[in-house]
Order: sequence, then C-alpha cells, then structure tokens
Amino acid sequence: MKGVFSAPGDYIHFKSQVPLHKIPIGTKQWRYYDFGPKAVPPLICLPGVAGTADVYYKQIMSLSMKGYRVISVDIPRVWNLHEWIQAFENFLDVIDVHHIHLYGTSLGGFLAQLFAQHRPRRVKSLILSNTFLETRSFASAMPWAPVVNWTPSFLLKRYVLTGIRDGPHEPFIADSVDFVASQVETLSSDDLASRLTLNVDAASVGSLLLSDSFITIMDTNDYCAIPQQLKDQLSDRYPEARCARLKSGGDFPFLSRPDEVNLHLQLHLRRVGLEARPDMVRGIPKDGAGGSHGEERDGKEDPDDEPKDDGGSSERQSKENQSFPAPESSESHTSHNQLPSNAQGEDIFLLNVL
Repeated sequence: MKGVFSAPGDYIHFKSQVPLHKIPIGTKQWRYYDFGPKAVPPLICLPGVAGTADVYYKQIMSLSMKGYRVISVDIPRVWNLHEWIQAFENFLDVIDVHHIHLYGTSLGGFLAQLFAQHRPRRVKSLILSNTFLETRSFASAMPWAPVVNWTPSFLLKRYVLTGIRDGPHEPFIADSVDFVASQVETLSSDDLASRLTLNVDAASVGSLLLSDSFITIMDTNDYCAIPQQLKDQLSDRYPEARCARLKSGGDFPFLSRPDEVNLHLQLHLRRVGLEARPDMVRGIPKDGAGGSHGEERDGKEDPDDEPKDDGGSSERQSKENQSFPAPESSESHTSHNQLPSNAQGEDIFLLNVL
C-alpha cells in the first residue's frame, strides 16, 4: 500500500455530485448513498469489514445512469446478527423500500444471506461476491475477540489491513487496495469492533426460500482474503446459481474491475426481471441535489467524510447473545422460484448492446 493516498478523480467527481445521507434510526446511525429512479426496486450494496458505502461509487455512477436505483450503505454499529436483521429492516422501513436486490461482498454477502433467510419476502435476488456461509473459521483465527471492544483503534485498523494482500499488484488492483485502506482510516474503533464482532459471531446461513436461479455468485480467481474452501462451500450450497468468474480483481473487484462487475450486475438484474428505467434518468444535477432522482434529501450531506466516532457505548450493551427473529412466512415468496419468461437469451442480448 502506498504511503500517501490521492483520491481518484472519478471519486472526487462522485463526491461532488452524489449526496451522502446520514439518518439516525433508534440508536443506529445510518450512512448511505441512494441514487437512481425511485420507481425502480433498488440494488442495495453491503460492504465487508474494511468497506464503507463509498467503495461502491463506481457501481452507483454507472448503474444509476442506466436507469437502476442503487443504494450503498455502511454497516451500522450492531453487535450480533439478530440486531443486524432488525436494524436493516428498520432502515428499509424508514426509507420506504419494500422489495430489494442485495449485492454483498465478504461480510456483506454473509449479512445479505442472513437477511434473505429471515426476511424472505423482502429479498428478490442475491449477488454474492467473495463471501461465506459460516463464521467458525474466522472465530478460531481471532481468539482475542472477547476483548475487541477494548482494543485501541490503531490496532484494529492494523489487524483489518493485514488481512488485505499487500502487493505486488497490477496497477488497478493496487489502486483498489489503497482506496479501501483510505476508507478504513475513516472508521472509528467502535465501527471496526462491531464489524469484527459480526465476523466472528457464531452463526451460519440456513436454507433460503429464494431459488438458486435468483442468485449470482461473482468471485475472483486470483486471490482474496476469503479462503477458497469457504467460497467452495458457498458454491456447493447454491449449485444452480449463476457463476460469474473474474480472472483477476483481488479482494475488491468492484473497484479494480468495475466494468466487468457492472456488466455482471446488469445481467443478473435483467435475468431476475428487474427492468431499468433509463427514461427517468435526468442526469446528475450540478448542485448534487439528486440523491434519488427527483427526491429531496432525507439526511445530511457530509462531503468531508470525517471519522465516524460518535460514542456507541449504549450500543455495546446490546451485544449479548440473542436468538434470531422468527422467519417470515413464505406465502408471497413463491414467485421467486421461477425466472421471468423473457429472461432466456437476455445475457447474450446485453453482451451485444453494452
């Protein structure tokens, strides 16, 4: 990783044009971007331990201009997986979103699967990248997890960053590592402690009501922090899922290989029947007030992106083990078991026109 990081020009442009929202919901502070036509069910991006809402800026800019609505969120300070499910559902209720498509990488992919398991009527499809089904191996590799709350911020950041392979890299991958490392620096000790706690919280993904045909697994073939054995377990769990293999891209292909990732995201969304609305795209307004096109901002814009450290001691009290919420009934979920009839051949169509 480079000693001095200079923000990419396209990221500076993104920050100047797309508003950042911050809203409190209960004891949780949600930080997110929401851009694209409000009439379209959103693709929600969930990052890994080292990621923030900003790491998906290339997906937000590209897909929103094609008529998709993209929401990218920071994982809030939650201390167990039950709390994550409840907090994320509350977030969706507040922003008035009912049906979603989830794109999760690493820890974000694990959280996406858990939400799909326990709230099946809300999740229409999944895109899973470099992720896993259970946390046991991470727990065994982090025996100091019980004291993570008292670990200094600089040690937590060092621990997270040592999990990212540090060169030699081809230039685009090196740039993606530097960008994510810069985002880690914006995270507080509470942010990092809660994410690491989620990463080792004893849990595994159960069976999903969502058909495999509505799942895409997008992995890199070179290397990533997730052991190959865990990625193989994921593929074995969803044998009929569509596989999108990237020859290279490292841990963060959404930054290092954005064109390929964005194409696979579009192919997936078309396959599961989500129609873009390019007719509703009005372009990015010069004053950056376009959050979701035509919608007033419902949170504060924070272009300076200061470290997110606003206490959190009250949230840590909820860290005790809790049982998962009861899964929803699947009465309205049966339509997930078949792809739309017009999906056949659309992969070829998109490859020809994009």
